[in-house]
Amino acid sequence: MHLFRFTALPRFKIHIQYDGTGFHGWQVQKKERTIQGELERVLAKLNKSEKINVIGSGRTDSGVHALDQVAHFDWNTNMDSGEIVSAINGNLQQGIRVKECAIVPDDFHARFSAVRRTYLYQCRTDEFIMDRHAVWQTGSLDVDTLNNVSEIILGEHDFTSFSKYNPEVDNRVCMIYLSEWTQAGNIVNYRVAANRFLHHMVRYLVGTMIEVANGKMTITEFKDLLNNPREDVQVYRSPAQGLFLENIDYNGADTF
Repeated sequence: MHLFRFTALPRFKIHIQYDGTGFHGWQVQKKERTIQGELERVLAKLNKSEKINVIGSGRTDSGVHALDQVAHFDWNTNMDSGEIVSAINGNLQQGIRVKECAIVPDDFHARFSAVRRTYLYQCRTDEFIMDRHAVWQTGSLDVDTLNNVSEIILGEHDFTSFSKYNPEVDNRVCMIYLSEWTQAGNIVNYRVAANRFLHHMVRYLVGTMIEVANGKMTITEFKDLLNNPREDVQVYRSPAQGLFLENIDYNGADTF
């Protein structure tokens, strides 16, 4: 998708990592600490108090982390990419860091140029207090059963049953490229990649799959939720702290 813009300002693409604990998600909100708001605060400071809009690849919810979020902004500056990274990081509050920065073509868009997004959800089967803000401490999990459920969602499906209802969203169909559970010791990870995600979709999928693994729902019932999408269903939503935005793929539009 190409968006025409009436500006000659250079477009910068940045890769961002953040701990979502203590932030009210990505999107700017009045009187709340957000990732987008913090980045725009710093860029305005570097731009003589003039606002610079930061556009992310997508919104993460309150408490959700990012290993590699991508955003872009337009800015006329004499600083090179390395100096921009240093200047932004030097003014950011704890919990957010810009990892990389580069000039990209005018038609690059952090959201609309993306073709694939990958999320990681991390569970822990034992209690470990140091991880409480970055995992869901679930107790023991049957990974074989979780994988039997997770493969059901591969391909193109309507995920209305596994998302927060939004009447403004007409298209609730997503293409799932990867859906897999793995275990390494006490850590159980779920990784899912798709062309797009609906609001709370990954957390609803994780919570419901674990309900199946714990015997509180059958695989047949899970399939019914997927094959007969509906808005009035109640499914379990896993906590935000275990979720990480892991990667954004631009399939050639990505320059670094």
